[in-house]
Amino acid sequence: MEKRYKGCLFGLAVGDALGAPVEFLTLPQIKRKYGGGGIKDFDSWGGFPAGTYTDDTQMSLATAAGCIGAWKRGMEKGIWHPPSFVNLKYLEWLETQSDPRQVRAPGNTCLSALRSGKMGTVDEPVNNSKGCGGVMRTAPAGLAFPPGQAFEQGAAFAAITHGHPSGYLPAGVLAELIAHLVRGIDLEKAAGLSLIPLRGAKGYQETMDCLEKAKELAQSSLAAPQAIEKIGEGWVGEEALGISLYCSLKFRNDWAGGVLASVNHSGDSDSTGSITGAILGTLLGLEAIPVTGCRELRTPLT
Repeated sequence: MEKRYKGCLFGLAVGDALGAPVEFLTLPQIKRKYGGGGIKDFDSWGGFPAGTYTDDTQMSLATAAGCIGAWKRGMEKGIWHPPSFVNLKYLEWLETQSDPRQVRAPGNTCLSALRSGKMGTVDEPVNNSKGCGGVMRTAPAGLAFPPGQAFEQGAAFAAITHGHPSGYLPAGVLAELIAHLVRGIDLEKAAGLSLIPLRGAKGYQETMDCLEKAKELAQSSLAAPQAIEKIGEGWVGEEALGISLYCSLKFRNDWAGGVLASVNHSGDSDSTGSITGAILGTLLGLEAIPVTGCRELRTPLT
């Protein structure tokens, strides 16, 4: 289980760093720059050295820290409202955005929502955004909470900044998926179990349809680039999780293969790389992630 925990966190960071240089490139542009096989290793981006992760990892670590705070300080003080602890960590992250070394292409929705002074909830949304900035940061919720609670908390954490159901429900599904995987459930079964709490949630159909399509495509003979194109580009929550679920199912025994497929497409490559890296890292464990990736992963402050 410890290897799965580490695999989740290292996996999301490495996948994020791999996808960051090509986030705003189309697949033809990626192939022109890196060759027919696309990007295969870390590269520099935005003035940062190769191996630098983005806001996806920063906010995922904020989620993890908030979960730890909820369990430790919350239980000690008799307070049990994990989203409040996670929101505090998001606000701490917001303060770091005044440091140019920490500005890693943050999402406008996250910034504006946190600056509003209002903490969004599922029942009282702060906006109507369904961008992928909610789902890309909630994998750690699946490490902190058991199935059932993971879905609820993951959705609540995303709703802090993303008020559309397709902005927060995919986050609940991702957290639920991680919670099953960390307990040793195989990927296909875990994917099915993770859709159970989604059914019946208000506004669930868009997310459900996208994830069912991803599962069907993973069973097809269609090449990964074409399959991913049918799912979308990953800028919105359901597409980001759909692409990541597809890549994880298609390459369930190959962390590198799945993550490289998830970043070599026209769209939000760092987010899909991060989510796929977390899923396969949890499933396969830390040892499945190329050692050089962990060693070379860096932030300008280290």
